[in-house]
Amino acid sequence: MNGEPVIAVEGLTKSFKGKVVVDHVDLSVKRGEIVGFLGPNGSGKTTTIRMICGLLKPDSGSGEVLGYDILTQSDLIKLEVGYMTQRFSFYEDLTIRENLDFVARLYALEPRRDYVDRTLARLGLTNRQNQLAGSLSGGWKQRLALAACVMHEPKLLLLDEPTAGVDPKARREFWDEIHELAAEGLTVLVSTHYMDEAERCHRIVYIAYGKVIARGTVPEVIAGSGLHTIVVRGGDTAAIARRLKGRDGIDQIAPFGNDLHVVGLDPNRLERSVRDAIAGSDAVAEPDATSLEDVFIRLMSQSTDNFANGAGAGHG
Repeated sequence: MNGEPVIAVEGLTKSFKGKVVVDHVDLSVKRGEIVGFLGPNGSGKTTTIRMICGLLKPDSGSGEVLGYDILTQSDLIKLEVGYMTQRFSFYEDLTIRENLDFVARLYALEPRRDYVDRTLARLGLTNRQNQLAGSLSGGWKQRLALAACVMHEPKLLLLDEPTAGVDPKARREFWDEIHELAAEGLTVLVSTHYMDEAERCHRIVYIAYGKVIARGTVPEVIAGSGLHTIVVRGGDTAAIARRLKGRDGIDQIAPFGNDLHVVGLDPNRLERSVRDAIAGSDAVAEPDATSLEDVFIRLMSQSTDNFANGAGAGHG
């Protein structure tokens, strides 16, 4: 990755029906970088992505995507971006090849057959090219959608929760392909709810209810949270969890299998409360690494829901 910015936007703001959905978001992504865009439902991820790719005009803010002005050159941005939406948006009564041929016509790719053949081979779809899209499993639909997004050889790939409802094997294969594309110079911005996917990104940006509240590499975001974790093993963890509730220094209590993960900001207060709770039991407690999930749960709990009254919900 070099220092060349592919996305460089500042102050992106968008409101719907008087509710601010995206609130002065700054975002910078370098060429060949995979950036994870994370946050709860309704936090403004989809709206931000649509503004970046030229599908939606911001109320305020400025910047460039692929060197084009987002306010005045959105049509040029669209030609060089691949955008994979949350929902499968191809014709289910057409075959894989027919769908890709249709997309090739939209982009006026010539010779069309060569583009389609190369894309089928690249995404491992050649043997299934005559299968109706509607008969595909979630993983194969996802692969078709990715194929359609990269066939015109975009410089930027925007993925909006691309692996929702896809099995773990298909998700891993999808991410292997994304890393291969990034290694060839493609830039990727991907929204996801999966922590294992976030950890496969070069950097992550966490947005909650329209505001960016954390950004950096995964280790940087975890370190910046200031959280500490103790794992309790053995004994009656359910009873210990009940005793821990409301104690000083306890921020989160979460069962993981037979263990109990206890999280807090002050390591001394955290340890004191855990020691008191396990006193007289067979349980043992020891410090452990704080997980990305622990950090995000805390970030969510600290954020104010800008749609708390229900108005305007539905803009991701």
